[in-house]
Amino acid sequence: MVKVAYLGAGSVVFCKNLVGDLLSFPEFKKDVHIALHDIDQDRLQTSETVARKLAASLGAEPKITAHLTRREALDGADYVVNMVQVGGYEPATVIDFEVPKKYGLRQTIADTLGVGGIMRAVRTIPVLLEFARDMENLCPDALFLNYTNPMAMNCWGLNDGSNIKTVGLCHSVFGTAWQLANRVDVPFEEVNYICAGINHMAFFLKFEHNGRDLYPDIRKTTADWDKWQWDHVRAKALDLLGYAVTESSEHFAEYVPWFMKRDRPDIIEQLEIPLDEYIKRCKDIIGSWTETREKMLNDEDIEEHKPTREYGSYIIHSMETGQPRVIYGNVPNNGLIDNLPAGCTVEVPCLVDKSGLQPTKIGKLPTQLAALIRTNVNPQELTVQAVLNNDRQALYHAVMMDPHTAAELTPDQIIAMVDEMIEAHGDYIPKGLRS
Repeated sequence: MVKVAYLGAGSVVFCKNLVGDLLSFPEFKKDVHIALHDIDQDRLQTSETVARKLAASLGAEPKITAHLTRREALDGADYVVNMVQVGGYEPATVIDFEVPKKYGLRQTIADTLGVGGIMRAVRTIPVLLEFARDMENLCPDALFLNYTNPMAMNCWGLNDGSNIKTVGLCHSVFGTAWQLANRVDVPFEEVNYICAGINHMAFFLKFEHNGRDLYPDIRKTTADWDKWQWDHVRAKALDLLGYAVTESSEHFAEYVPWFMKRDRPDIIEQLEIPLDEYIKRCKDIIGSWTETREKMLNDEDIEEHKPTREYGSYIIHSMETGQPRVIYGNVPNNGLIDNLPAGCTVEVPCLVDKSGLQPTKIGKLPTQLAALIRTNVNPQELTVQAVLNNDRQALYHAVMMDPHTAAELTPDQIIAMVDEMIEAHGDYIPKGLRS
């Protein structure tokens, strides 16, 4: 029996989708053990109830267990799916936004880069390494499928700090491919593409329909305000760089030094950059949680589960059955992209079958793309170094090298801001970085 452990199962809606995807395969209707883990008992219980209802609606009879103790969920697992958020919305996410705001530094999502993404990595990587230590003892051959941001830094920390097999998964590649296909009125299923880079800053190197390059058509659409509604930063990036980036405008705006400038509110307004967007989304989700929970417990949104395009279940199915598939995974750059640093986390196409994940060698990216990506890899590398070596100076350097932060603040302001954030986060920050 295949055992799949879900860590952070209290993310009930996302967990429901991932479990539903798995149970949609005929091979996993019965012969699978779903082990749910969360530290929040109420949410864990809700997730277990929803999983059982979902299984019944799909005609599946899996073994479903729920565990407040992580080691019980991991014991003997073949696959471990991670979706934890260390520190939650309060206090951690609020701190990530509110302290920088005091220094005049505004953010949109703050989960991938910027000082918010860096501090999230500092909180998260040590917890993921605790997971890895347990896995090394209880399921050393299991594959760790990570969905938690900041993707690149988390995977880099795991790959440098443990021996477990890790792949990072995100929906930004296929989600953006679907959007681009729609913008040029081509069926998504008929598009052929190759994409590569780092998570949230990968670029479509090829985008074709029946052998025809679609980029000339895509480039013509960037001036169409309606086709790129709420995505004008990404349209501008396509005009500037010549290639379409995978992540949305609200994300991409805070990975570069060009758009979010406090002395240029006109640019923010013109490009419709939503400041504090993640805070707004969190408040909406929290505000609607009771209603969402009741709907799921009353079987609404359960019976009509449609498989998502999330890669996790497809990886498990391909590795168990041998059916070959290509997914996009975040893996170490071991000779995959020549003009990005060795060992950094890159996002590339990967063949999956019974042999596991086999990443595709891309070669060189266009020079301007590699140059931009390296500005994001530099703070990622320093952040991982700070966590693994308890090196506070490296943490200062990481934030100093962040493109958006460096464009807005002086070094002295950055050091003061980081010190204040460390103090505010308290025990969520590793002890070695607090002293």
